[in-house]
Formats: sequence, structure tokens, C-alpha cells
Amino acid sequence: MKALIAGAGIGGLTTALFLHEAGIEVEIFERADEVRELGVGINMLPHAVKQLADIGLMADLDAAGIRTRELIYTNRFGQIVWQELRGLDAGHDVPQISIHRGKLLGVIYRAVIDRLGRDAINLGCRVDGFGETGNTVSVRFARGDGSRGEARGDLLIGADGIRSAVRAALYPDEGPSIWSGIMLWRGATHWPKWRDGRTMAIAGGNFAKFVYYPIEADPGEPGMRLTNWAVMAKVGEAGAPPLRREDWSRSGVMEEVLPFVRDRFHLDFVDPAAIIRATETFYEYPNCDREPLPRWSFGRVTLLGDAAHPMYPVGSNGASQAILDAQSLATHLRSGDGIEAALSRYDAERRPATSAIVLANRKGGPEGVIDMIEARAPDGFDDIDKVASYEERESVVRGYASLAGFARP
Repeated sequence: MKALIAGAGIGGLTTALFLHEAGIEVEIFERADEVRELGVGINMLPHAVKQLADIGLMADLDAAGIRTRELIYTNRFGQIVWQELRGLDAGHDVPQISIHRGKLLGVIYRAVIDRLGRDAINLGCRVDGFGETGNTVSVRFARGDGSRGEARGDLLIGADGIRSAVRAALYPDEGPSIWSGIMLWRGATHWPKWRDGRTMAIAGGNFAKFVYYPIEADPGEPGMRLTNWAVMAKVGEAGAPPLRREDWSRSGVMEEVLPFVRDRFHLDFVDPAAIIRATETFYEYPNCDREPLPRWSFGRVTLLGDAAHPMYPVGSNGASQAILDAQSLATHLRSGDGIEAALSRYDAERRPATSAIVLANRKGGPEGVIDMIEARAPDGFDDIDKVASYEERESVVRGYASLAGFARP
């Protein structure tokens, strides 16, 4: 069996590793000329870390990232709304990993090169068409020099992101992605460690949220961490075209983000404006997703990751769900019941689960707990339990964890 994969992002490369483990030949087509370690921080939830650990990547993840110990939600004054242990400290078999997205991609990419060889990845090749003939799928692609090529295999996996060409071919009338009206700014810089250097905080509420967590230790300075920050704030109307097209590599503008944190956040662990000013380059991205699809798999073609279920970046679920997709797809393909049947079962398993997360993220995901508190106590509180009971707060945070599949044992 040979699988053709469109896209060499986290989802596509992880899929290649799982398929290789299953004894399936893989050929990948990536539109970029090189796989670059770009981006800022992301969180890998335990259920996704377990899948990567099962294929031998745990040591590399540990070397590149931080084992998150605790997550704290606060209002904009730093008053604690909810706090809980994470990963191993919460009883999981594996840790939660906070890591630079580029470092994570690098870990997976190097594993693909080591195990599959460099010839498995075709760089500078943009998939722009495909067809099925009998038991064969043919993929057509354009090279950077203007020439064209074609490859044949037994199935095609569209892992080519939110602007997926494979998805567009399956759903030609879908239209553009949907903007929430919220802009996300993200950056990372070296910063003094807070608490144990393994704690994550999300502060604010409906007006703006500030996210803060370490993603890499500094061996030369034990008291420092490469620290990720993010600001999410409403700058437009939901459903309107984004101010600028979604692009993970677009640089942010200091004067646009600072008004959402300056003089508004009063946190004892960091001055958001100070860490933003200290960051040499940071990025902006409009929070976009798409409506959940009624179907991913058509014959010998299917979708995976952001091509299948782009979602707002709340709840630390984008990359994690793509990794779960990859493991599920490989499991069904190795069952021996035929490719179309395997893709259909993969679809039935993963599509409802991820559709529910897409819709939950539109409502704020687990971060809805600080939205709720800010709505009821915009100027702070003396007793959190009088604003919302423990049980009510728990239902928001842990209810989402159960929905997304990473509830603690």
C-alpha cells in the first residue's frame, strides 16, 4: 500500500510516521521549499503526547520542551478563578508538553527523514488536483519552477491546512474560512521564570485574554525560560472578512496589540506590556475556522488536521487533534479490511469528535470560565465561590477536557 500525503506540517508528518510504523509506503508533497522551524509556543496535551511517545519521540520532546505542571486561570487582576495540575502531576501516564511549534515540527521532521529517507518528501510541490481510476489515486502538483508532475498511490490524505486544496476539490462551493472577529497575537522571548518554571497562566476575559507559559529551559541561565505569550482580543465582527488574510508568519504590530493589555491587566507574575515590548518579533493571526463537514472521506481520499477540522486556538487542541487523527487513520488502514472501508471508519471515529471541539471552541472552550467570571464580576471579587460555585467552574473546564478526550484519570 502506498499513501500520498498533501502537506508536511505537524499533521502530515506525524501521519507519515504512523503509516510507516504500519508498514505503509508514504510520499509527501509540501508546497514550501523547505521545512522551517517557524512559529511560537503550543501545548501538546497528554493524549497526543502518548501517541508520539508510542513511536519513540518522548526523549526528543523532553529535550525540546517543558513538562507543564500546573494551569492557572485568573481574571485581569490576577485573582485565581481556577487552577489544576496537568500531565503527570494530574495522574496521566505521560506529561503535557509546552513547546515551540517549530521545535516540535523539527522533532517530527527529523524522525521522518531518519525512518523514511529524504526521498519521501517532495518540497516545493503544491498539490492542485487529483483523480481516482480503479484502485489508484493520481495526484497532480506544480513545482516552484513552473513545471508540473504527477504521482500515483493507493490513497490520498489531505493534510494541507486551513486553505487545503484537497478539501477545496471535495467541497468546491464551501467558500473562505470564517473569522470570529478576534485577532490573536503571539510571541516568545527569554524571560525570568515564574514559580517552578513549569506553570501556565491564562488571564482576562471577554474583552481580552493574555496567555503566558514557558516553552524551553535556558541551560546557560537556570533562572530564565523561553516564554510564550499570546493576546486574544475582538477587533471586528464575527463572520466579516478578516482585516488581513490568515497567515501564521505575518508579523504583528506593537501599536495594535498594546492597547488591549496596557493599563488593563494587573498581574503579579508578569506585566503583559513589558514582555510584549521585549519581544523582537511576534505574529498576528485572525481566529478563523470552518463549519464542520458532513464527510471527510470520499473513496480513497480523506482529510486530516486543519484541512479536516480547523478550529480556534483555544484549549490547546489544534496540533493535538491532528496527531490523534494520524494515529486513528493508521490504525484503521492496518486493519486489512480495504482502504475505502478503513477511511470510512476513520471518518466515523474522528469527525464527530473534532466537530464537537470546533463548536465548543467557538464558545470559548475551557477559557470560557474566565469569560463567565468577568461577565459577573468585571471589577474583581472578594469570594470566587459567590461569583460561581466550584461545581459550575469545574463543569466548564473539565467538561471541555472530557469532550476533547484528555480528562485526567
